[in-house]
Amino acid sequence: MTPTAWKAFSAARDHYREFITQLRRRLPSLAQAQQKLVDKRDGPSYTVETPIVYNEALDDIGPDDDIKLILTADNPGRREQAAENRRYLVGPSGKITERFFRETPELKSDFRKNVIILNKTPIHTPRTAELGELKKLLLQDSGLSAKTSASVSASASVAAIEESQRTMAELLLEFQQALSTSRTILPVWIIGYSEMKKGGIFETYTETLKTLYAKRPAAEKKIFFYRHFSMNQFTIDLHKQAAAGETVSQTLERIGTAYRLRILGR
Repeated sequence: MTPTAWKAFSAARDHYREFITQLRRRLPSLAQAQQKLVDKRDGPSYTVETPIVYNEALDDIGPDDDIKLILTADNPGRREQAAENRRYLVGPSGKITERFFRETPELKSDFRKNVIILNKTPIHTPRTAELGELKKLLLQDSGLSAKTSASVSASASVAAIEESQRTMAELLLEFQQALSTSRTILPVWIIGYSEMKKGGIFETYTETLKTLYAKRPAAEKKIFFYRHFSMNQFTIDLHKQAAAGETVSQTLERIGTAYRLRILGR
């Protein structure tokens, strides 16, 4: 990185870390609600250790590192929140992602060295779909009926969860700007777009992106949307849509642009 880029990256990282610290203070009962989700499910039992996860992999990045891509996933799962990890995409999906980059030398990127990983929210749930259930539990714990969920502003906890999506979208732009130059805009991959539609779990994140990038068309064109890496959805879709004579990079740009138009409308 240039000295200017390193300074801007460090500022974005500090902003991110401070946001996580403040969010933890605002959600003191979050871990209890998350543990209820864990205890009632059929999957593996575990203790919630990190209710809100800051991606500590960012602390390993130094001024000599070459960042080529920002990849945005959903939210921290069981392995990501474990005290021994506290990093994004270190579970099964992360291993699939890492293998894809390793087996695609055309991209010239080491997933663990050249890629920054962010999420749409830093708040942990066993499964992403359970973010909605988490909101209901928090409303109940605050003495509100789940039927009053339309009055989300009445619950500081639920409001903070929505705010987390807005802030993570802002941080995405901040990191992208920090590591872009006047000649080259850092590309962004947003993985998993199914819940970004209207009424979806990540609608707030989507609407924030639309607002932030409305006057930044050049930067927006470097955002690409894809299916999840989990269960090889990403790779299956890539192979299915590959066209004769295209390189992997060309296919990725084409389908990533098409999905962006579907989600952002431009």
